[in-house]
Amino acid sequence: MQYTLMHKEVPVVDIELDDATGSIYQIKKVYNAEHIPIGIPHKNEVIDRKALNNWWYGRSIPASRQGIQQALAALRVDSTQELLNKSYGLSLSDQYWIKEKGSSLEWAEINFFENDFSRDIGDILFSGHSLSNKINLLSPDNASDGWLRKKWTIINGKRCLIKAGSGTIVQEPYNELIATELMERLNIPHVSYSLIMQDKCPYSICEDFVDADTELISADRIIKSQKKANHFTAYQHYLNCCEMMEIPDVQQAVDQMIVVDYLLANTDRHYNNFGAIRNANTLEWIGPAPIFDSGTSLWCDTPTKLIKPVSSKMSAKPFKETQDEQLRLVSNFSWINFDALQRFGNRVCEVLSGSPYIDSERCVCISDAVEQRIEALKSYVNQKSIKTVREFAQQYRKSEINHDHEKEN
Repeated sequence: MQYTLMHKEVPVVDIELDDATGSIYQIKKVYNAEHIPIGIPHKNEVIDRKALNNWWYGRSIPASRQGIQQALAALRVDSTQELLNKSYGLSLSDQYWIKEKGSSLEWAEINFFENDFSRDIGDILFSGHSLSNKINLLSPDNASDGWLRKKWTIINGKRCLIKAGSGTIVQEPYNELIATELMERLNIPHVSYSLIMQDKCPYSICEDFVDADTELISADRIIKSQKKANHFTAYQHYLNCCEMMEIPDVQQAVDQMIVVDYLLANTDRHYNNFGAIRNANTLEWIGPAPIFDSGTSLWCDTPTKLIKPVSSKMSAKPFKETQDEQLRLVSNFSWINFDALQRFGNRVCEVLSGSPYIDSERCVCISDAVEQRIEALKSYVNQKSIKTVREFAQQYRKSEINHDHEKEN
């Protein structure tokens, strides 16, 4: 089938999709190269087909999603790529979509930011069945990433994402609440999460943080915008790419993200879990995305007795292998108000105690662990400040000595 990849009302490139696999097997005419998705190499109107295919496949539900095989069977659909194609590739994260050649369909008629959408896919992903007799596949749930169960809905006109937890303790939704309060205390731009209970099961819920005129560009797309030089670290490469594209205020946002992930022991800040926001109409960069998706933290997949609060081996993403190593990348700690974190461990315990699946021993253990990480961070910042003062004093003394020598000569 022949389609045009669109960016809102802007035609980007003509493509041909394989009916069986849903993959792009031919790229034809390029209309507006500046609207080609970030991170897709192109030169002289020749687009890297493999890269464009990877981007297209990345829009579909991953095979690792909880319950996806049962959902596909219930829908009588062969693959998540087929689901994506049937909903025009539409998403609630950006404004790209595909339009069949010869179709008169318009963005204003079908985009999910301004139009209603089917809840059938989300219901099936959550429960294995739909409340509707006739299933409608036109849903933003066909273009949601991550392995945890999630679904989009509309509440009082706002697009909201409902997300499940995992395992027997289902801790992730509560972690999102804790992360929200932590960032509120530290005045860090973030997505606010709340908790809902459905059928005695907890879910986190948040509003979409982009709209019909803005879009999220993931860090994964940003780092693919430039070839990484061998002598640059992953951290340096990300900052360089952001600088090349003139994305403002990135250094501070990365500093804050690293500190938050350290305090929460977040082990899953992969490159699709942060990024930047741009204007979808003008392509101008607005700034870093607010911090979102912090659920895989607070030792949610670690048995209580195996929790090690300040282990130097605690894993980290995306720039370094451990939390301690990653913390050393932070350029400035002066924005941290440690007074705002007083008794934060108690608040952690209060939130976790609201879960019917988390026992009191685990609540107290995680609460104490968070307090230890706050104290560890405070100690590190103080030592770094002392070291900085000493280095400044040494440099000052050296400059004075050099000045005296110059006078003598």
